[in-house]
Order: sequence, then C-alpha cells, then structure tokens
Amino acid sequence: MIFTIAARELRMAFLSPIAWVLIGVLQIVLGFMTGFNFENFISFVQPQQHLIKQHLGVTDFVIIPQYGILAITMVFTIPIITMRVFSDERRNQTLALLFSAPISMTEIVVGKYLGLLFTLFIMLLIISIMPICVLFFGSIDFGLFFSSIIGTFLLMSSCAAIGLYISSLTTNPIISALLTFFALLMLWALSIATGDSPDKFSLADLSMFHHLQPFQRGLFSSHDFIYFILFITVFLVLAVRRLDRDRLQG
Repeated sequence: MIFTIAARELRMAFLSPIAWVLIGVLQIVLGFMTGFNFENFISFVQPQQHLIKQHLGVTDFVIIPQYGILAITMVFTIPIITMRVFSDERRNQTLALLFSAPISMTEIVVGKYLGLLFTLFIMLLIISIMPICVLFFGSIDFGLFFSSIIGTFLLMSSCAAIGLYISSLTTNPIISALLTFFALLMLWALSIATGDSPDKFSLADLSMFHHLQPFQRGLFSSHDFIYFILFITVFLVLAVRRLDRDRLQG
C-alpha cells in the first residue's frame, strides 16, 4: 500500500505542469551558471594554476558550485512541490477516505514521502546530466561529484520532510508553501549567519545546509549522515502524530 500511495503521488507530480516547469527553470538557471563558471575556469583559473597553492579542477570550480546553487534553490522549489501533499486532501475532503482505509497513518505518511523522494530523485537525475557534459571538455573527480549528489539529495529529502509536515497542518496550499518557505529560509540563514566552529556547538549545526558542506568537499561524515536521517525522521513522526490526532478527532 505504501508503494501504491507513492506511485500515485509521483504520477500526480508529473501529470501537472509544476514539476516540468520547475525542472526547466532550474536547468536554465544552472545552465547559465555552469557556462559562466566554465568560461571563467578556462579563461582565468586554468592559466594561473601554477600560482595557486591549491589545485582547482573543473569539478571544484564548475560542478560543485552548481550543486551549491541547487541547494539554495530548494528554499523556493520544495514549498511548491510539497504544498499540496496533504493540504489538497484536506481541502477536497478526501483525507477522510484515507482515514477510513485499512492502513495506518505511518503507511500514508511514508507513502506520500516516498512519492516526493521519487519526484526529487528524478529531478536531480535530469539536472545532473549537465555536469556530465563537462566530460567533453575535461576530466571529472567522480568521488567529489557523487559525494555532492548524495549530499544534495539528503538535503532535498530533509526539506521535503519539513514541507510534508507543514502541509499536514493546513487546508490552504498557499499557506503551506509560505510556511515551508520561511522555515527553509530560516534554516539557510542559520547556516550562513553563524560562524563555522568545529570545536563547539553553534546554531549552524541545526541547519541541513551547514551539514551539506562536508559532502561538497568530498567528505562522507557519519555525523552529518545521521543528522539528515534524524532530521527526516523527526518531521515524519510529527506528521504521523498530527494525522493520528485528526483521525481520532474525526
């Protein structure tokens, strides 16, 4: 039943023009930035490599910044993707049908979340075709490349968990999108407004954007991976508890 719900969510996402428009816009923005960075790399960075102590390859200068920009665009993209997950069910009064079905709230939440993950994974795959094209002009550090993809997908998954939970709170998709946007904006602001102090806890440690940075340096840290898993789990549990309360009240 979980995969049936997930397949329904995935089908609804790509039957509407929203997912395709978002992919198109992201491709245009990231394509422009990739071309700009690649031109700078060829014109300025590569000829002066002998003057720079740290060697910078095309992966460091062109591909990794692209995934950094993609992470920031999730602040605007995820609210649009997640705003209808439960809000539409409430508004169309079809949530009661799910409540009456012989399935648990956990199955409903996990099914809808998996549908979101499949949607985001397809988007990430399509967007990742562009960096592969760099192979025609130079070599790629595939370890760093795949580390960035994994980190970006974990960040997208965390953002989706927040959006799913907020969508379970309201009947209005616009309100859901706005609340999700401000929540993600606050978390992004935390990651850049506080200093990077590895020796002690800082507010930046609460932000998934902060925990993405090691992946973009090619470092797979169990600490950061566990953070993403716990972050996702917390918001999925909150969504389950919210729906369980609604089911009991109904």
